[in-house]
Amino acid sequence: MADFRTHLSVAASGGVLLAFGGWQASLWSPSEALSVAMLTAFGGILPDIDSDNSHAIRLIFTLSAVLAVVVGALALHGQVTPGVLLAACAGLYVGVRYALSEVFKRFTVHRGIWHSLLAMALCGLGGSALSYQLLAQSAGIAWVQGLALVFGSLIHLLLDEIYSVDLDGARIKRSFGTAFKLFAYREPLNSLLLLALAVGLAPWLPPWSALLDLVAQSSRLWR
Repeated sequence: MADFRTHLSVAASGGVLLAFGGWQASLWSPSEALSVAMLTAFGGILPDIDSDNSHAIRLIFTLSAVLAVVVGALALHGQVTPGVLLAACAGLYVGVRYALSEVFKRFTVHRGIWHSLLAMALCGLGGSALSYQLLAQSAGIAWVQGLALVFGSLIHLLLDEIYSVDLDGARIKRSFGTAFKLFAYREPLNSLLLLALAVGLAPWLPPWSALLDLVAQSSRLWR
């Protein structure tokens, strides 16, 4: 499989190309283009969140902990004393960065459910919902940011499959087919859980009409 540096560099390159192309086509502003590039790069390491000792899981949970602190600070600001706010933010960071990551490690296996299109679709939907509801982005940009996360993840999964083919030895490694799959075939209950979570996000997603408009715009530009 490809290593952390390869996943990150290829996804970052793809993100820059996508962001620049959309900006040149007037689909988004320069600041929005930056978010597209960053989310694509982040998506490029996201599937390795199930690898216990990888750089990816440490980076992902560190970023998640920082995000939790920001959200907590915004939610509690003005409602509690500074001391309580500081303690709550510290608790959020430790809880997400260390406690939640340990729980996640215990219940996941590498190249399991998180190396699937279903899991990446859930992450994309979650990203769009978070952007639209919490960050107050427009519906179109919220969809774009969720799709950027999925795009980076697809780059990761495809790289893993490409690295499973040994061209020098003219053979296919045993890992072939374990990364780019629809869902975790050996984990039907986990797959159903992720599907239920994806459906459950429906009330918080941006309007679907904005996604259809984005697809129509992209199709016209492609032609």
